[in-house]
Formats: sequence, C-alpha cells, structure tokens
Amino acid sequence: MFKLVTLEDAIRIPPERFGEEISTVGYEQLKLKYDGMVDEELGYVIAVTNIDVNPFGKIIPGDGATFHKVKFALLTFYPKIQEVIEGEVVEIAEFGAFIRIGPVDALLHVSQLMDDYISYDERQGVLMGKESKRKLTTGDRVRVRITAVSLGRSGGSGKIGVTARQPFLGKLEWIAKDVEKLEGGSEEEPAAAKPEGES
Repeated sequence: MFKLVTLEDAIRIPPERFGEEISTVGYEQLKLKYDGMVDEELGYVIAVTNIDVNPFGKIIPGDGATFHKVKFALLTFYPKIQEVIEGEVVEIAEFGAFIRIGPVDALLHVSQLMDDYISYDERQGVLMGKESKRKLTTGDRVRVRITAVSLGRSGGSGKIGVTARQPFLGKLEWIAKDVEKLEGGSEEEPAAAKPEGES
C-alpha cells in the first residue's frame, strides 16, 4: 500500500551552501538521507516531498554549519500481509517468478502459482502447468496476495512472498477466463431449472 507519511527532522546546511535557496538544499539533504531507505516502520521510501524548512537555524560550537528544523512528507510503499495487489512478472526461474509490485520485487514460489504440477522451460523462460497448460512468462500481469513480509534491519532490501493459489488470483487472463466460466454457468442454471419447476 502506498502512503504519504509526514515527518519532522533536522538538516545540516554546510557553510559552502549558505546563500543558496534553503528549500533546494533541504530537499537534497533529505533525499540523501531517505531516498531508497527500507525501514520496518515506514516500508520502502520512494520519494521526499512537501518540504518546509525553518529559515532560522542553530549553530553548534565547533561546526560552521547551520541546523534547521524541517517538516516533510515521504511517499512510501508498505506491503501488508493479506493485501491483494497486481504486478508484472519481471523474471522467471526454476523455483518461481519475481513479481514487480510497487518499487520492489516479490517472490511467487512455484508451489504458490497454481494447483497443478509445474514444469520450467529454461530456453523459453516459462513456467507451465502440466494439466491446465497455463503458462507464466516475463511481462505477464498477475494478481497476487501478500503472504510474507520481512523488511529486515537497516541496510537490507527486505523480502516479500506472494501467492496466486486462491480464487481470482494469478495471471489476469486466467482470472478473466475463470470469471467467464462462472458467468456462463450461472446463465445456464436457470434455464435448466425451469423445466424441473414445471413438472
């Protein structure tokens, strides 16, 4: 889930940057600190925005820089367990597929792809169900449910696990076909039930 989180912090403006636009310097300082951060509370930090730097700073003895309070917002992506999300297959491997969800790749393990025996074709980069003949390849759009989230300690990239082994999950084309089958079946049932009601 994407969120805008409002925070407060202090930034250091070095003497060589004095005279420059304070909001520009503040943005650069915050970008260096927060961009690309993975945090257990914030999730994946995508961008720094809505910066408001206090023009009055403090000087600390022994440091020629000024320190300013700043209010700002972070655009973050925080994956939640049980959340249903759509993404694109970016890589196929023997053990599963990597799905790009937001700014990160999640692992869809072969055991979580479908209720079928799955074979891997390395030459074509395809995972295929033996009975269903359903294929998954790079570039396919899929709908998955998040089953595991480990954002890790500071410095780690985190890990996300997903599943497609539930109704209306999987490759979007498969879901469309399943919905068609259901709608087709519901139209036939009343027609079949009518003669029974007349007898």
